[in-house]
Amino acid sequence: MGDNRNFLIAIFLSVLVFVGWQYFFINPQMEAEQARQQEQAAAQGVTGTEPGATATGDARLPSVEGPARTIGNAPARSTLARDEALAAAPRLPIRSSELEGSISLKGARFDDLKLRQYHVSVDPESPEVTLFSPARTDAPYFSEFGFIGAPGSNIALPGSQTVWQIEEGETLTPETPVTLRWDNGQGLVFHRTIALDEHFLFTVTDRIENNSGAPVTLYPYGLVSRTGRPAGSSFFILHEGFLGEFPSVGEKAIKYEDAAEDGPVKVTDNDGWLGITDKYWAAAIVPQTGKSFVANFSEHPDQAIENYQADFRYDAQDIPAGGSIEIANRLFAGAKVSKVIDSYHEAGIYKFNLLIDWGWFWFLTQPMFSALHFVALHVGNFGIAILIVTVGIKLVFYPLANKSYVAMSKMKKLQPEMEKLRERYADDKMKQQQEIMELYKKEQVNPLAGCLPVLIQIPVFFALYKVLFVTIEMRHAPFFGWINDLSAPDPTSIFNLFGLIPWDPPSILMIGIWPLIMGFTMFVQQRMNPLPADPIQAQIFTWMPVIFTFMLAGFPAGLVIYWAWNNTLSVIQQGVIMKRQGVPIEIFNNLGLSKIAGGGKPKS
Repeated sequence: MGDNRNFLIAIFLSVLVFVGWQYFFINPQMEAEQARQQEQAAAQGVTGTEPGATATGDARLPSVEGPARTIGNAPARSTLARDEALAAAPRLPIRSSELEGSISLKGARFDDLKLRQYHVSVDPESPEVTLFSPARTDAPYFSEFGFIGAPGSNIALPGSQTVWQIEEGETLTPETPVTLRWDNGQGLVFHRTIALDEHFLFTVTDRIENNSGAPVTLYPYGLVSRTGRPAGSSFFILHEGFLGEFPSVGEKAIKYEDAAEDGPVKVTDNDGWLGITDKYWAAAIVPQTGKSFVANFSEHPDQAIENYQADFRYDAQDIPAGGSIEIANRLFAGAKVSKVIDSYHEAGIYKFNLLIDWGWFWFLTQPMFSALHFVALHVGNFGIAILIVTVGIKLVFYPLANKSYVAMSKMKKLQPEMEKLRERYADDKMKQQQEIMELYKKEQVNPLAGCLPVLIQIPVFFALYKVLFVTIEMRHAPFFGWINDLSAPDPTSIFNLFGLIPWDPPSILMIGIWPLIMGFTMFVQQRMNPLPADPIQAQIFTWMPVIFTFMLAGFPAGLVIYWAWNNTLSVIQQGVIMKRQGVPIEIFNNLGLSKIAGGGKPKS
């Protein structure tokens, strides 16, 4: 029993560490994120960090020689309201079923984008999520494409202050691409055609005509720039910050807090993508496949500015006199919807499916999500999908669990003999253990078999937790009644009588209805069996339902519902097996309902 005890203690401590992280790190971050969303709602969708940002949000030009330099105006402390910043330049509207916003004709910059299908809170009347914002607002976030001249060249090129003219089109939609034009007056004419698919992918095709009478060398570039970082961007199970995938080096994932400390990161390749990712949203630029480029991830050297930029610069592109070149780049700016992301990967964007952080155990997380998503499509509710998939998992592992419960039932039959051995060898613990092990061997019983259901449940628990935490499909997904977001904790609390008392308990006292149901089912499952004779085991088993009720209360409601439902199925399964084995179901005796137990005496 010593090994059994140590094994149980190891499991308990492992889960304790995991849920401890949830309470002391994840929950405060989630509360900060919720506070940020409330501020967004109050500001009618204007995203931002603290006022008084020390930069305008202008980008830093990728370098050909020497360090990167800021383009546009010099840093300034003043910021503008979003509407003022948008009105400061002529704009080209963007409109689709997924997106709305505009492109600034000054700089041809993507700096105004909202996600029409997503709101800052579960209230459908709350503001739409804002992804991109212009420079000089509280939190500039944008993407642009441009050109750098060869060192020493004095040729005029379009920059952040250049006003492009609309050559064709009025509004960018999936059905109507637009074309912009700029003439440098020295023989170079730039045509930029922008197309949008039905989701979140822009294709930016630049055609440059050289009528200058002399060859010209240009270095095209693309960038995503962000000033400030989102609240709660340090979740230990989720990556937020810089992200890219390249055939030459694989994944580049740099958290916000590590960007300044690690310094700029460069990658040279001719395929891949790079950008900035949040929990549910991302902005990624995709260079043209087959063209060599240098990718950069950097944080502004001035720590007060906190500007993050992912950019790439192509190798020199030579345009002969009287000739032209064409370069097609792509920009993803939107929600990380699994089906959409996968479609871009299948369409040829290198490993774009890894934009979603499935984690190290992707081989469990992705199948779990696929199963839940498939079932939810048919039943119309992710909460019901969790219940159905849990039944499916129980069926898959039924032979193992059944074998485990049978072994546990056999052990219960041996309890009287084990007690006799403990009494007989009370003064010789080593001999006691030897005799008990011999009894196990004689009766062909594995004392660790009872831990198998717990071991099976742990990887499923982690996979479901990851799915609930990182997938946007779970965001604001309702169940029934008071659960209107399976990815958030149960909003009720027993300490204010589930809302009857006008008081908001602290997070540690937010013990909702579903956590209480989960704790009760855990208690019932444990009381199906007599408490272990070992006092340490007995204490663990006694307090575990209470501890788990408090700790799991801060977990996503979908995870708590899964645990409660899994416990209920386990109780039913174990009860049936115990009945067949002629083993008394102890909970009935504990509650004074021994008649219900039926067959209360073991078979001889």
